Amino acid sequence: MAKTKKANWILTLVMSIFFGWFGVDRFIMGKVGTGLLKLITFGGFGIWWLVDIILIATKYEFSEVKWVE
Repeated sequence: MAKTKKANWILTLVMSIFFGWFGVDRFIMGKVGTGLLKLITFGGFGIWWLVDIILIATKYEFSEVKWVE
């Protein structure tokens, strides 16, 4: 059974906007694998970065992530 990681929603959103190109938001959520992929592709050439901003802003329920204020 996987452990749920608590992530501060506001901090993750701000970091995603400014440093999402480097996968910082994914590292905060405990998703190291996708964080590394995002890092080496510069946010999926901008597309992944934009999609993540939208998903985080709408408090999308990522697997194994619980949003806290």
